[in-house]
Amino acid sequence: MPKEQFELPTPYMLAEKDSGVGWMIFNNPEKHNAVKVEMWEAIPTILDCFERDPEIKVIVLKGAGEKAFISGADISEFETVRSTKEATSHYEDIADSATERLYHCPKPTIAMIRGYCIGGGAGIAVSCDLRVATEDSRFGIPAAKLSVGYRHGGIRKLVDLVGPSVAKDIFFTARQLSAPEALNVGLINRMVPDTELEDSVAEYCQTIGANAPLTIRSVKQIVGQIVKPDGFDQALCEKLVEDCFTSEDYVEGRRAFMEKRKAVFKGR
Repeated sequence: MPKEQFELPTPYMLAEKDSGVGWMIFNNPEKHNAVKVEMWEAIPTILDCFERDPEIKVIVLKGAGEKAFISGADISEFETVRSTKEATSHYEDIADSATERLYHCPKPTIAMIRGYCIGGGAGIAVSCDLRVATEDSRFGIPAAKLSVGYRHGGIRKLVDLVGPSVAKDIFFTARQLSAPEALNVGLINRMVPDTELEDSVAEYCQTIGANAPLTIRSVKQIVGQIVKPDGFDQALCEKLVEDCFTSEDYVEGRRAFMEKRKAVFKGR
């Protein structure tokens, strides 16, 4: 089947559906996919489209071109969108809303990283469930070179991945990490040669897409509860588990196992 494209209000973002995968593409290659305000605003819109579509099992984020996943926020806009206290607060609200919406998306999300993953790009990547990167990718948060403040939510997501000490190192030095170092500290899940990136992500999507969506959704929500700073909702976690065991998919899963065949899950 041909790719299905979704209509969006900005040319700097693309949304496509292909073989059960929703593709969110940051389309500003001339600036290494630096994120403009209208791109931040489009993220929740794209997620709404993907979440409503039952055929989409996994969501993948990527950058257009070969040079960068996302090189950060578009600094050329800062004189107009982050030059006053009020404007800065408004900009931060838009960006935070986008990354929080991505972080809490009920469907699995993967950042497919090639090249630069810097600043706001790193913030978007750590808001995804998984990160697969090429061997020559570069990671960093240069906030300290611009005297840019980072809100609690963005720092918390990084700390959840790499721990407090490494998060401080990344912010304090504002240096760039190589892909091997990013893998070593837990910033990315997998590092692959450049020529294998698409195939590796496709394999991930195929594997996840074939598994029970209720189990995946419940684990994602329970992990989110576990890392909440103010404790977790025990009743919600128990309900999520109960929903798995009372589902049609659970019946299908155990019957398929006994019959030595591949299960066909329907998400109910």
